Amino acid sequence: MKILITGAAGFIGSNLSQRFLARGDDVVGLDNLNDYYDVNLKKTRLSPLKEHANFKFIKLDLADRDGIDHLFAHEKFDKVMNLAAQAGVRYSIDNPHAYVDSNIVGFVNLLEGCRHHHIKHFVFASSSSVYGLNTQMPFSVHHNVDHPISLYAATKKANELMAHTYAHLYNLPTTGLRFFTVYGPWGRPDMALFKFTKAILENKPIDVYNHGKMRRDFTYIDDIVEGVVRVIDKISTPNPKWSSDAPDPCTSPAPYQLYNIGNNNPIELMHYIETLEKALGKTAQKNMLPMQAGDVAATYADVEDLERDIDFKPQTTVEEGIGRFVEWYKQYYSK
Repeated sequence: MKILITGAAGFIGSNLSQRFLARGDDVVGLDNLNDYYDVNLKKTRLSPLKEHANFKFIKLDLADRDGIDHLFAHEKFDKVMNLAAQAGVRYSIDNPHAYVDSNIVGFVNLLEGCRHHHIKHFVFASSSSVYGLNTQMPFSVHHNVDHPISLYAATKKANELMAHTYAHLYNLPTTGLRFFTVYGPWGRPDMALFKFTKAILENKPIDVYNHGKMRRDFTYIDDIVEGVVRVIDKISTPNPKWSSDAPDPCTSPAPYQLYNIGNNNPIELMHYIETLEKALGKTAQKNMLPMQAGDVAATYADVEDLERDIDFKPQTTVEEGIGRFVEWYKQYYSK
């Protein structure tokens, strides 16, 4: 198939592009290469992709309405995977407009492209942050998620609603994937594992929020990629049992579906740090701090629906995942 992957220079997008190319698909990778974090890291992720004859890179911003329309008209995609977004919970507190431009305006531009050019399946990245003030564990796609606590989370919830609307109005098959704290080699420098590793190696203290009393469902990149590939291949369909008297939030009488992709095994932040310390052979200096605005104390993915529908459950342990990340980090930054 021919697939559009937005955010192709990103952490997940570059890994996913490699996977589709390896199995013989044609991939058009879109990215605006913004400077939210190190642009050189993004360009380095793109380098091996550009060596493939079946890969084409397009530098374009999702908010460019005419550019997106031209792209869809010219390339004639079979399926679309949207990973492009302004990421980061804390950054959204001080930079709200960046999230509206990319995550709302850009998202509707993609939906319009899919609608007018008969895309067979539109899959998009949502986030565990949509669970917001919900404390019922594990987080289930069948739970209500109407109380986000950051603008980033609110834009991701909005994406889910917008996608459902297009599935309902235009019979566009759409699937949303709520990712849970993705980590691994080639990860984002604004994520905790990256920042912790850099600080520890430079003998600087690390900031540990909520005094370390956080739990996260850390999910390794390879598990995310495997889940995404299987979901894209399984085009969403209407739920014949859906009832308007007791509406299920994650399915619909339209071709619409939501899944969690998480490790289904929350880890205490202090254990995560201890595992990193062992992998690095160094002890971190810890700066214990209170909870940050927009943060949640715990995440925990219920992946029952994912297992049932695509026969897959993430399973990489944090010991394995952190070990691979540290090996990559030392190699990449020794250049």
